[in-house]
Amino acid sequence: MNTIEQIVKNEPLDDIVTVFSLFKPNPHLDMMIRRYNRDLIKKYGVLEDSYTRLIAAGVLINGDKGLALKGPKWKAPKFMTENRYI
Repeated sequence: MNTIEQIVKNEPLDDIVTVFSLFKPNPHLDMMIRRYNRDLIKKYGVLEDSYTRLIAAGVLINGDKGLALKGPKWKAPKFMTENRYI
């Protein structure tokens, strides 16, 4: 099992979006999540709700070409700071 697959299978959606939206646009992020853990976004609009929630909280801000940027309240999710997947 590769690292991305492990992250998508084991981490909450908001943490996945917090990290991967910085370098993957929404359609690619959607495909990645559907490939490894369909249950995370089983209901329609869940991924968009996560983006909206993170932008409203100041964790992410809208960037160019469909990518997000780190917002003023961005901090690395616990799985990154603990180096769980290295």
